[in-house]
Amino acid sequence: MSTTLQPALAPAKDPAVAARLGRRRKRADGIARILSLVATGIGLVFLASILATLFYKGFGAMDLAVFTEVTKPPGSNGGLLNAIAGSLIQVVLATVIGTPIGMLVGTYLAEYAKGSAFGNVVRFVSDILLSAPSILIGLFVYQLLVLPFGGFSGWAGVAALTIIIIPIVVRTTEDMLSLIPNTLREAVIGLGAPKWKMIVLVCWRAAISGIITGILLGVARIAGETAPLLFTSLGNNAWSTDLTRPMPSLPITIYSYAGSPFQDWIELAWAGALLITLAVLLLNILARSLLRSGK
Repeated sequence: MSTTLQPALAPAKDPAVAARLGRRRKRADGIARILSLVATGIGLVFLASILATLFYKGFGAMDLAVFTEVTKPPGSNGGLLNAIAGSLIQVVLATVIGTPIGMLVGTYLAEYAKGSAFGNVVRFVSDILLSAPSILIGLFVYQLLVLPFGGFSGWAGVAALTIIIIPIVVRTTEDMLSLIPNTLREAVIGLGAPKWKMIVLVCWRAAISGIITGILLGVARIAGETAPLLFTSLGNNAWSTDLTRPMPSLPITIYSYAGSPFQDWIELAWAGALLITLAVLLLNILARSLLRSGK
């Protein structure tokens, strides 16, 4: 006697229950949309108010002397030339030193250390540095380079900014290289190319837009850092390109001038804050444009 298996029938769909669930989901979706829009509007209002205040205060104090005169005593119509030059020197040197280190570490994590215990440790330390408060990095460099060598210096400021930018480049490089399909790597290795050449000529080239985006975001991050420079390069009110001595910087000058009782210094602080904001804004726009063009 043979038996045939009957297919299990799904329970009949109740139209009333389905309609009730549909209305409930639509209400929940509508509430979530409204809350999201309200939160977005609140954030945009605060952002717009900050930018409007910066443009209103900063443009009023912006003139040619800001870019041609060094910082001077109150009432002397000084500028920010030495602070701008000091910031550019420290940011450029930190980027030049930190970028290759971050790229090599990120490449190691993505290409050589997948699943290894040492790679996990390196990744964990990098993530800690990425989220660490910048003032702690400044204190670390203060103990490492300022106290043993007897004073503040531009090199100490460069070291602090380098430590900040490295984990940003590491994370971006690893993420961009991890997005490259393994079939591309296998094809290059199958043609007889060594692994280092596959990484340099194929993987880096394929991920270059994302890596550059991470570098630009790192530059935007360190360009406005104040806390680590307070403990390292300290700043001064004279023209100085000597990295072995205290070096002026735009964030430190803004910090010092904004709390002063002198109106001309306060106006210069607003002008400096606008300069940093515009620089960071342009870097972020450029980074997003590069990332979008690389997709």
